[in-house]
Amino acid sequence: MGHSHIHGDHHEAVDGLVNLFAKANHDLTMIQHKLQNEFQQIYPDNANPMKLVSRIKKVQEDLSSLKEQCRELLAAKQDLIDKARTTLVGNRSLLQRLQASTGIPVTNDSDDPAYSNFTQIIDEWTTQVRSRIGDETNESSSEDINQLLFSAIVQGN
Repeated sequence: MGHSHIHGDHHEAVDGLVNLFAKANHDLTMIQHKLQNEFQQIYPDNANPMKLVSRIKKVQEDLSSLKEQCRELLAAKQDLIDKARTTLVGNRSLLQRLQASTGIPVTNDSDDPAYSNFTQIIDEWTTQVRSRIGDETNESSSEDINQLLFSAIVQGN
């Protein structure tokens, strides 16, 4: 008999606790609805603090995924520039060697508008990257630019 009595007590204590939590949960839900209704009456829709909080959270999430995409885009752009530069410069010196070996006048940088445009574009991009980083170092290789670029991206976080 005494054993089942203790068992009963135990259940009552647990039930009491569960009921307390249920009541607290219910009260909080009621308060939340009350606040929502009050806010809706007090504030115009776009200034409702509860809605603003959730909008801010959404914007923050969007922002971090956007940052990630920008990082990937910048890295890809730099990669493309490095590859284009390597290929074009390589092909160009090959062509110049061919011209020299066959006795054809060698095309100089000044006589090659396409190449001048290309190098100008790359220089502008390099300058842009440097100025964004605020590092006015001397002419540096594309490796250094990659380093600068990534440090800028990381610092920008």
